[in-house]
Amino acid sequence: MALTHFASSFCTLPTLASPTHASVGPVSSKNYRSLPPKVRCMVATEASDQIVRRSANYQSSTWEYDFVQSLTSKYKGEPYTARTKKLKAEISLRLANASKPLDQLELIDTLQRLGLSYHFVDEIESILKSLFDENHIQNTKTANDLYTTALEFRLFRQHGYKVPQEVFNQFKDEQGSFRAWLHDDVKGMLYLYEASHLLVEGESILDDARDFTTKNLEKYVKKSSSSEYLSKLVSHALELPLAWRMLRLEANWFINVYETKTDMEPILLELAKLDFNMVQAIHQEDLKHSARDRLMENFFWTVGVLFEPHFSNCRRMLAKVNSFITTIDDVYDVYGTLDELELFTDAILRSTYWDELDWWAGLCKSYLVEAKWYYSGYTPSLQEYLDNAWVSSSAPVILVHAYFYVSSPIRRPRVQ
Repeated sequence: MALTHFASSFCTLPTLASPTHASVGPVSSKNYRSLPPKVRCMVATEASDQIVRRSANYQSSTWEYDFVQSLTSKYKGEPYTARTKKLKAEISLRLANASKPLDQLELIDTLQRLGLSYHFVDEIESILKSLFDENHIQNTKTANDLYTTALEFRLFRQHGYKVPQEVFNQFKDEQGSFRAWLHDDVKGMLYLYEASHLLVEGESILDDARDFTTKNLEKYVKKSSSSEYLSKLVSHALELPLAWRMLRLEANWFINVYETKTDMEPILLELAKLDFNMVQAIHQEDLKHSARDRLMENFFWTVGVLFEPHFSNCRRMLAKVNSFITTIDDVYDVYGTLDELELFTDAILRSTYWDELDWWAGLCKSYLVEAKWYYSGYTPSLQEYLDNAWVSSSAPVILVHAYFYVSSPIRRPRVQ
């Protein structure tokens, strides 16, 4: 479903019938007799001669190569670019001329959820730096309501500012519990819930905040109308908080919900729809550069990491890296026997003629560890699993490749 939304959220795309796949059946006796004697296949009679391989029951991909190549979009060309440029200029003025800090924070939050914040990186950074310096360095911060405090906290932490969890102590009573009257502040609880998911280890105040808000927001959803704007936001957040969501899918969802808001800004909605379709058109072109097998699944991951238009080259290359990783992963997880996997891993380790292969060798070694756990029936401790999983997740391999494709051209000092 997510892949379908990604490819055709606003564009009406033609529905193409998937080409019929020829089924592979048993060799008939007639065909068998026509084979030269020297290449006839013999059926093993001993059970020990047969290798039983696991099956993951993977379904065939619905994203046929011809279908992907047929994807088109009308959201290209000067008319859309010119209109987008004009809308961006108007929004930049609104960011700069907002009368109150809360107005600026709310606009930044809306831009992020609509998938537009990448257009205003410098403006947003300047605003947040100014507010942070004023409130947390010069210590001139005044008491705010829960909604404002939580929104500010989340935006600061998202952008790397170190805001202490103690800013929420003002909403606790003498016993250290969140005050009972906060139950009625649904909007404030929603934003505190989102902020609580940006905690680091040992932050008990945010732990308590997450438990408190989750319990009360669930009660609110049960008695509220599902058509209400705030109720939609709460239900969506309880399914998965913002910090855990894929930005492009979140933008797709929020554009539709924002349109139903009574005080929505038409200029923001227009730019969001234009931008989504224009960026989607770029993604579709990027997708056409990928390999044929499971291309959509592998490419979709790259959009989740880097959706911005100017990262086309990085998306195209990482989709190919992902394809290679998933192929190797399936060999270890599903297809290979333990003996075969040990031989394969040994071959990779002996073939590290280039430094770049060391990263792939480390990945294969981590896959082999997990394969040995499976075949021996061993259940690792959480710490054992994490010590291996940070490599088997393939993050190091992906990041090494991403480092060189995010910026272009690549300078020799950076390579060294």
